[in-house]
Amino acid sequence: MARQRVISSLVVSLVFACVVNAGFAQTPATTSNGTQTSGNEGQSAAAMAQEAANPFSSRWLLQTQQNNNWIEMPLGSGDRVQSNLVFQPLMSVALNREWGLYIRPVVTVVNSLPRFDQNGHSERTAGFGDTVLGVAAARPLFGGRLMVGAGPTFVFPTASERELGQDTWQAGPDVGATLLGKNFIAYAFVQQWFKAGGDGRDTNQMNGVFNFTYTLANGFTIGTQPSLSVDWEAPEHNRVAFSIGPQIGKLCRCGGTPTLLQLQVQYYPVRPDVSGPKWNIQLQVTPTIPAFIKKRLF
Repeated sequence: MARQRVISSLVVSLVFACVVNAGFAQTPATTSNGTQTSGNEGQSAAAMAQEAANPFSSRWLLQTQQNNNWIEMPLGSGDRVQSNLVFQPLMSVALNREWGLYIRPVVTVVNSLPRFDQNGHSERTAGFGDTVLGVAAARPLFGGRLMVGAGPTFVFPTASERELGQDTWQAGPDVGATLLGKNFIAYAFVQQWFKAGGDGRDTNQMNGVFNFTYTLANGFTIGTQPSLSVDWEAPEHNRVAFSIGPQIGKLCRCGGTPTLLQLQVQYYPVRPDVSGPKWNIQLQVTPTIPAFIKKRLF
């Protein structure tokens, strides 16, 4: 039942994004320095795919991500699937001719977690997870080929069940950089959080996402998006999780809206000894629309 809810939510999110945003497909877009472009007209499929994969994009990215992690359960109970559906839009606004502000909330819409109850019986808890809010001010360098940015990041205890979140308010810094080539994009984005309040345990954790995407002329993409998470408070053998694997994608139009579909299979060569993920199948759906705020703020 939980898996059916996850699939249904993903389909509904995709249909909603495509239908609602179709009307915005021809609206002039805004670049990072606040100037307007002609939207999708004249852009190749490869250029639109690169824009959809860019964490410092001048367009708004309405990304939905579905993860299915195969977790090795304790006590020799075999593997179970942990699923989560995440809505993580990217919104940008031009501050002045050089600087842009980028805001990305990460909302865990559905989290389905396998676990054991107090009697050792296998069960599953499903509901909302915690919410992350990353903010970064960034500027282009070397003619716009390199973008660097930094800012604050926060974690809010929005989980509907205690098992699905950490029950703490957290804050810390984030930093990122994007390199644009003629046919590729590469980026790294790292966030660090410290406990600021709440009833949960002390937290000191880091998360990093690294990406290389090569875009083909027909809108197909190939690449990889490794991820790294570190819980500095955990024992050494349960501290680090690192995943890597191939990713393929295709830029298409859904209701007139450029939408990047990406599928990735990840393996965790480094993972916690207790309840660590082994494999992940990840689906990303990223409709792109012009920024709602067209003018520079300053």
